[in-house]
Amino acid sequence: MSLGKLCGIDEAGRGPIAGDLVMAGCILNEHVDGLNDSKKLTEKKREALFELIIEASTFHIVKFSARHIDDYGISTCIKKGLQEIMQNLTCEEYLFDGNSNFGVNGLPTMIKADGKVAEVSAASILAKVTHDRDILQEAKKYPHYQFEKHKGYGTALHVEMIKKHGYCEIHRRSYKLKALTPTLF
Repeated sequence: MSLGKLCGIDEAGRGPIAGDLVMAGCILNEHVDGLNDSKKLTEKKREALFELIIEASTFHIVKFSARHIDDYGISTCIKKGLQEIMQNLTCEEYLFDGNSNFGVNGLPTMIKADGKVAEVSAASILAKVTHDRDILQEAKKYPHYQFEKHKGYGTALHVEMIKKHGYCEIHRRSYKLKALTPTLF
């Protein structure tokens, strides 16, 4: 597919128990070297590519807070994000990373597109860097949760911090963790 014809879409922050879900749509107007699935790149490489992608693309980023996720559910938030991106980025084709289009008609999907299709790789990087930058800002507001170490994921450290301090404003209370559920025995 030629440049400017495809809008790649990806998300970051679906799995964490704290922080925003971030979705990005990206149309590349110029070639960017080094694109790949954001999870396969170092933080330093993602940060460098983020700046190049911003300069070489037309993009739209959507965020859903923990409160939105708790109120509407992750699937509804993803669907709303996909619709918003498609409304804000006009393109011949769209492609969402994964195996579900969350009920958005006419939206093709591809498993591991974030490592195969440049536009989806670029969207993956935009979403991941935005998510990580945001959670690092939250780490300053809530230092006792040590978000800088786990980025909001349900690691043993994070679970211990929740046990010690309770939930804060950016925790997704609808995400149930076995480690935080009282045992019945």
